[in-house]
Amino acid sequence: MLQIVCPGCSAANRIPPERDAAGAKCGRCGARLFQGHPTDVDAAGLRVHRRANHGLPLLLDVWAPWCGPCRSMAPHFAAAAGRLEPRVRLLKLNADEAPEASASLGVSGIPALILLNNGVEVARRTGALTTDQITGWVNQALAAA
Repeated sequence: MLQIVCPGCSAANRIPPERDAAGAKCGRCGARLFQGHPTDVDAAGLRVHRRANHGLPLLLDVWAPWCGPCRSMAPHFAAAAGRLEPRVRLLKLNADEAPEASASLGVSGIPALILLNNGVEVARRTGALTTDQITGWVNQALAAA
């Protein structure tokens, strides 16, 4: 059974394996659990997603607004959400607003993509990527994990 955090209210929602997660809605607030775009998180939100998501890999983009490569990759990361959801939840963490969270993840360069499976890091990549490169890298890393 999948357990997925709502991007709107942060409630944990269970999805039975026979149900299509793509159309699932939050039991608390009614928001769609997958909206076709990345979810912005702060340090607390990242902790909730890491702790409460079960059976759903997380792809975290650590970025900053002053970073040119981060800004150029942003539309590609958003497009990747449309391709990877509902198999993967895409999250964005602003390193300037959550320096302790990015430091605890060991981020030393941005943009940094960190793939987590059941809360554990399985792959990491630094530097701007295209939509095809993001989806290809995630699919390959999950197949190897």
